[in-house]
This record gives sequence, C-alpha cells and structure tokens, in this order.
Amino acid sequence: MRSSILQRKLACRMTLRLSAPMTEPRYTPLAKSLPATVPFVGPETQERQRGAPFVARLGANESVFGPSPHAIAAMAETGIWMYGDPENHDLRAALADHHGIGPENIVVGEGIDGLLGYLVRLLVGSGDAVVTSDGAYPTFNYHVTGFGGTLHKVPYRDDHEDPAALFAKAGEVDAKLVYLANPDNPMGSWHSGADIVAALDDLPDGCLLVLDEAYVECAPEGTAAPVAADDPRVIRMRTFSKVYGMAGARVGYAIGAPGLISAFNKVRNHFGMNRAAQAGALAALNDAEWLNHVQTKIAEARDRIGHIARENGLAPLPSATNFVAIDCGKDGAFAKAVLDSLVAQGIFVRMPFAAPQNRCLRVSCGEAADLDAFATALPKALAEAGR
Repeated sequence: MRSSILQRKLACRMTLRLSAPMTEPRYTPLAKSLPATVPFVGPETQERQRGAPFVARLGANESVFGPSPHAIAAMAETGIWMYGDPENHDLRAALADHHGIGPENIVVGEGIDGLLGYLVRLLVGSGDAVVTSDGAYPTFNYHVTGFGGTLHKVPYRDDHEDPAALFAKAGEVDAKLVYLANPDNPMGSWHSGADIVAALDDLPDGCLLVLDEAYVECAPEGTAAPVAADDPRVIRMRTFSKVYGMAGARVGYAIGAPGLISAFNKVRNHFGMNRAAQAGALAALNDAEWLNHVQTKIAEARDRIGHIARENGLAPLPSATNFVAIDCGKDGAFAKAVLDSLVAQGIFVRMPFAAPQNRCLRVSCGEAADLDAFATALPKALAEAGR
C-alpha cells in the first residue's frame, strides 16, 4: 500500500515538472553577458521607422549599378530547388584560375561577414587577444566579442589605419588575430600593397593578419598586397558584394595557406552558399567588360560626390572605394545632425562611429538621380545642423 502511494506521488511530481513552463533557455554565461545588438541598422529598418522609403540609398556601399547581366541570367536559370554544391567546386576553381593559385588556397562563404565569423570561431576563445583599429569594421568586433575574445584597439593615423601601430599592439597583448582593411571602411583611405608586405616583417610570431580587401577592385593599381597565397601569416578576404554588385547574394571568399583554408571545413555551414549565388558569382567573375564598366561608373560618382561636397564648403577625402568620406569640418555631433537631416529628407547615408573620424559623412556612389537628390538635400541639412 505504501509503495503504491509513493509511486503516485512520484508520478504527480513528474507530471508537474513536465507541465511547468520553462522560464528561459539555459544560455551560456557568455551569451547572458552580451547585449542583443546589430552591428548595422539596415536602411529597411530606418524606412519603417520614418514611415517612408528613401529617395536615395547611399549608405550601405552597395553597387546601385547592379551585377553583370550574365550573372542575372545565370541566377535566373539556376535550379534553385537544389542545394548548392557544398564544396563550391566550380566557383573555387574559377577563382583559383583568376588569381593564379590553387583551389586549396580558397574558401567560399556567405560574404566576408560569414567568413570572419568562421575564422574567429576557429581561432578565438575566451580571453584571447585580438587587435583592430578604433572605428574600423564593427562586424568583426561583433564576432570577436561573441566568441569571448578581448578586443584591443589602436587609433587611426591621419585617417588611415596604422599597420605599424596595429602590429606593435599585437606584440604587446600576444594577439591571435589582427584586422586591417585595405582599402579602409569607413574612411576610404588605402596603403600600397608593397607597404603592407613590408610591414609584415613586424607582425609577431603566432599572429594572423586578417587583410580585408573588400574594396580592392575600386582601388588604384598596386593596392592589392602581393602576398603569396601560401603565406601562413595572412588570410585575405574578398567579396562579390561591392564592384560585382551582388551584395544581396552574400558571396565572399578568403585566400590563405591550405592548412588554414582546410580548417574552415570544421566549422563552416557546408550548405550555406545557395545555388543561385554560386552561379551568379561564377558568371560575374567571367564578365571583365561589366567589371570595367562599373569601375568607370564608380570613379565618375566619386568625382561627383567630391564636387557636391566642395560646392557646400566641405572637404571630400581621397577614396579608393565605392564611397567618399566627407569632412563636415566640425565634430561628431555636428556631423550627426547633418546626417539626421539627410535621413529625414529621404537620403540614406552613414557616418563613422569613432572620433575623430565621426566628423565625417560616408556617402556611397550612386546613379546621377541619387546624387542629384543628395545635392539638393545637403544645403538644407547643413543649415538645419546650424552651420
């Protein structure tokens, strides 16, 4: 009798446990410590907040000139019902041929953002030191923080990232990774590839340079660093999001030593690349004529943005990217007021987030109508900001 009563009590307790609601999932201590944040607030979010679409989308450094017509056709004709090739074989082979290296030196991923996440996952654990520039690409910082790494930052020098300072800091803190974009976002500045290679002599042993070359197809000849693909000190990141006009497809790739490239297979999403994106990138890579056309359009748009800035008494900074940083001549608060007025007028632009670079606006290249709209809105924005 007592045994039967005990069994009923145990069954009742089990039922209560199963039916009791779980208050929240059991997050890791690291996840609990992190804010729910988004590195970039998208223009769509801002459009919803303002209750109207933007007249000119000049803030995300996309290519409004679009992808190659051959890429559009290839994506449209793709059997999207099939998964993409998990090895990205054809695209990797074409990229290898394009760069004169082996396919074993290339990994393809969901944009540079995705590849940065995989790289940090491979190399950065709790408390590991990572070095970057204060105000450089925030998504990289997001990944480092998300895997428990410790960020160490150095300031820009004359609106350029400072390789010497970055590498010196890496030696001080025993960094596993150091991040350098060339050309740079958000300032559009650049170093010659030869200078990057020379600076590598001071990269500490055991530290990997993440060389983000997202904008290199926009830059002057000699900007790409002539680093051997097998050099174990460097991994170079490239993308189809900028000059190739495929930001929405999310296609990036990294060039590095075979051992490091192979390690990505331990952590990457093997079906992360959709079939249409693979086909589009392959077609875009083979359309040199369209690439040259877009490069010309970017150069023309940069000149126009500079002209608009100077007409309004502002100083455009030299740029090797598909955007121009415009010095507003005062502090970050003034630049933010100008930006807010532009956004209110339907002109989507962005600005650097760290001083003193936050004295600037960052304006992406656009078609003539986009830049006409910017030219119309800028004088009012400056007046409303109190100039």
